[in-house]
Amino acid sequence: MSSLSLAVRDSSTMLRRNLLHARRYPSLTLNLLLTPIMMLLLFVYIFGDVMSAGISGGADRSAYIAYLTPGLVLMTIGSTTIGTAVSVSNDMTEGIIARFRTMAIHRGSVIIGHVIGSVLQSIISVVLVGAVAVAIGFRSTDATLLEWLAAFALLVLFATALTWIAVGMGLISPNAEAASNNALPLIFLPLISSTFVPVDAMPGWFQPIAEYQPFTPAIETLRGLLLGSEIGHNGWLAVAWCVGLAALGYVWSKSVFNRDPK
Repeated sequence: MSSLSLAVRDSSTMLRRNLLHARRYPSLTLNLLLTPIMMLLLFVYIFGDVMSAGISGGADRSAYIAYLTPGLVLMTIGSTTIGTAVSVSNDMTEGIIARFRTMAIHRGSVIIGHVIGSVLQSIISVVLVGAVAVAIGFRSTDATLLEWLAAFALLVLFATALTWIAVGMGLISPNAEAASNNALPLIFLPLISSTFVPVDAMPGWFQPIAEYQPFTPAIETLRGLLLGSEIGHNGWLAVAWCVGLAALGYVWSKSVFNRDPK
């Protein structure tokens, strides 16, 4: 069997293992998924009228639902990948990785299985949050099929980038609690991006913090694709952030995994 065939076979086995774990222990995924759903409902039904008046000049909260949903969708990906960091940390600290290393399996298949499984869970979570958004009034009537495909590709790319970063965080964490804490920026960054209000509505000193981070260009690109707003330079910035983070996470994770003695 060729090296490529071995890698594909073993990675598929590890993917099935991770999906079975997620199915048997759904509480972590559900807890992380509830955060963006609760944020969506809170901001729409408590602050929606006020926010709509500030963004569109009207009192119809549907304008704010449309504005908020792309940001909450990407926040969902950040939340889901925290579970990946915890899962990787558990594997590293419970001794299962040491056992895998004694077996005739492809060395990188353990990590690849985590990454693919996390991306699949992220997309499923996005679909669920999107369904809630549609149920409360989100509509994207002007987006073409090509724009929907581009939006889906962006979500997959963004999920892959954050997953590799989460894997690295899980590998360096001594336990699951530390992994969860280390991955908190993946939830915190959307809170200080353009998820809830436009960047130009923020205080001047704070605007660079919100603008020069990965979530804001990805959110604005997603809004442009689904809602027809101006994308501008955000499209290539979002792709550049995704590719850069994915490459950084891959190199970091590979380096830590290969030298870890556990």
